[in-house]
Amino acid sequence: MQLKELSERTAVTPASIKYYLREGLLPAGESVHPTRSQYSDQHVGRLKLIQALRQVVGLNIGQIRGIVGLADGGAPRLELLAAVQRTVLGLDGADDDGTSGTEPGDAVVRLRNWPDARSDARTALNAHVAHMADLGVPVPLELLDAYSSALDAVANLDISATVAPRDVDELILTAAVGMHLHSELVRRLLAFAQASHGIRRYETETDLGPNDNAPPRNVRERPAPPRKT
Repeated sequence: MQLKELSERTAVTPASIKYYLREGLLPAGESVHPTRSQYSDQHVGRLKLIQALRQVVGLNIGQIRGIVGLADGGAPRLELLAAVQRTVLGLDGADDDGTSGTEPGDAVVRLRNWPDARSDARTALNAHVAHMADLGVPVPLELLDAYSSALDAVANLDISATVAPRDVDELILTAAVGMHLHSELVRRLLAFAQASHGIRRYETETDLGPNDNAPPRNVRERPAPPRKT
């Protein structure tokens, strides 16, 4: 197909397609004329990926270039997934030398029997728990256990979805969009759960107001007995 048909099939303007070609996000087409190239379904899939990463996940051109560059360079699937996770979830490189703040990651590995391997996600967890402790919000082992247990099954479902696609672009699309949308789903479900538990716990309590000795509003005051004359 020529540029016009590629544009029509993907709803991406010719100008944007040329821009992606110049930026190295889209592989060059097969030259059939000094001013004309032919494009394939591979280009359709790559444009679908680029648009999803930009519009759904919110990545910039540099971030997309880094991910598709790994794919085009033949990076192993595990390395590719790690790059997608690092970029999409914004994992930082704090404690990258692995020599400090390792206790939370080590504890979760033991609790869940996860592979004892370094990763950006493990490093980010260590850094975040250390940051919480600095702010006076410690994370006890019981909390790590509860959270990691709940999210273990969720993560298994997420990663299982990335096993099926054989095409690398489809793998990136499934992983990136899935990680972004599923992480937002988890956040909103957590907010829903917190709101529900808050309603349960606080809806029966009453505000005593400025007079702490006043009886609760949901308790009727008994009328005073009549005075004897």
